[in-house]
Amino acid sequence: MGLLTGRTALITGAARGIGKAIALKFAQEGANIAFTDLAIDEEHGGKGTERDIQALGVKAKGYASNAADFAQTEETIKQVLADFGSIDILVNNAGITKDGLMLRMTEAQWDAVIAVNLKSAFNFIHACLPVMMHQRKGSIINMASVVGVHGNAGQCNYAASKAGLIALAKSIGQEMGPKGVRANAIAPGFIDTAMTQALPDNIRKEWVKKIPLRRAGTTEDIANTALYLASDLSSYISGQVIQVDGGMNM
Repeated sequence: MGLLTGRTALITGAARGIGKAIALKFAQEGANIAFTDLAIDEEHGGKGTERDIQALGVKAKGYASNAADFAQTEETIKQVLADFGSIDILVNNAGITKDGLMLRMTEAQWDAVIAVNLKSAFNFIHACLPVMMHQRKGSIINMASVVGVHGNAGQCNYAASKAGLIALAKSIGQEMGPKGVRANAIAPGFIDTAMTQALPDNIRKEWVKKIPLRRAGTTEDIANTALYLASDLSSYISGQVIQVDGGMNM
């Protein structure tokens, strides 16, 4: 018996990266996995992720869905419920960056990041809460960032969206606690992903120098934290933000 045996987890933006790592970790602990991404095909990794999860002996299905689209989200949730019967865990992981200094940032850059990073979480929480309330149990995890706690020059849109995810988790935790639904946020620091691997070596080295543990985090580090928040190991934890950053921001 795994920590999540018999439960269904829904993870947004999980065809690759942190989302995929969380999906695989949950599956290893017995959860059935529904996940979304803009496309579920071979080219963008969705079909491969689906096969990788199924190979762990659980049910898994990917859904092509724009997380920022309210109507699409409602239809996706209907399909997930038809296929899986319940949603016990929701991980709002979908996210993008469109960095730039405020004076150079366009309205389109601002709107896109807020829509994908923050509005998508509203969409999925709004659609999943009736199910979780009926079950009188559920764990919601918002994937925030340390820049949502401390800010970061050149990322006003991204930082604002991630700060919003933290406040959203705290507010949902207060509203839904009496219904047995918990909500928390994870704030990753400098994580070794395709996005950060694209940075020049000198920039990566400067980031690592700021981290007391002297290494970048891994997607496994984030997945382990998500597993803790999704499972009964954290049954008395709600409305919290856990910074997974190697001590970078103490």
